[in-house]
Amino acid sequence: MNTYIDFNEFGKRRPVEGGVQSRSRRGAAFAKTWWGRSFLEAVEQVADAGRLTRGRTYARAGQVVSYRLEPGAVTAEVQGSQPRPFIAQFTMRQLRDDRLDELVELVRATPGMLGEIASGALPHGLGPVLLPHTASELDFSCTCPDPGWPCKHVAAVCYVLAERLDERPKDLLTLRGVDLNTLIGSVQAETSATNPTDLYGEDTPLPALPKTDFRPAMEDLDAVLLRQALRMTAEDEPTAESGLRQLRALYRLLDE
Repeated sequence: MNTYIDFNEFGKRRPVEGGVQSRSRRGAAFAKTWWGRSFLEAVEQVADAGRLTRGRTYARAGQVVSYRLEPGAVTAEVQGSQPRPFIAQFTMRQLRDDRLDELVELVRATPGMLGEIASGALPHGLGPVLLPHTASELDFSCTCPDPGWPCKHVAAVCYVLAERLDERPKDLLTLRGVDLNTLIGSVQAETSATNPTDLYGEDTPLPALPKTDFRPAMEDLDAVLLRQALRMTAEDEPTAESGLRQLRALYRLLDE
């Protein structure tokens, strides 16, 4: 049974200077890439929706002062209503024994996957093993008085982490306690043992080339910053608006 908590009694959050800046500014959507979105979906399936909403607000306000990612956990300082930041921690169960063997076998059995990993990518095919699927694989803790699972402070850390996975999806391996070089070495050892006549994969069929998702360039530009830049170089608002229309038209020509 959920215990009612009057959050007003804790006061307003204290502003932070130099906190972790979120790229997302509004709305329910946060992460942009497949890995970032998939991670958030896994968390949102098991976490309290109300506290996740407040966590998004905290993340966008820069309340996460700093954080440290290490095998199995992300530990952060999150500024709330108290003078000192709270210590919030998100943990994920590390892969061991059978689960780790499952990861190695998946990479070994999928043509081209080891090459993708070695080149710096994290193939989506690893999602079933790396992403959490049940509440038992996750845990949230915080030094704040809110007993929620998670509280808004840990929720803010999850949203900051999702944006980090947008840029560095291989950090998910670290969260699962998997060292990249050890993984590559294990797969290579298995491959050599099962196919000693093709040590360099010369007879291995190559995977299809990846399909790149193209989006209009204007969608990737920050509309607020773009308008500010146009206003700085324009005589008045109509001139700035005209420049924006011309810029959109030029990008449309480039997309054709």
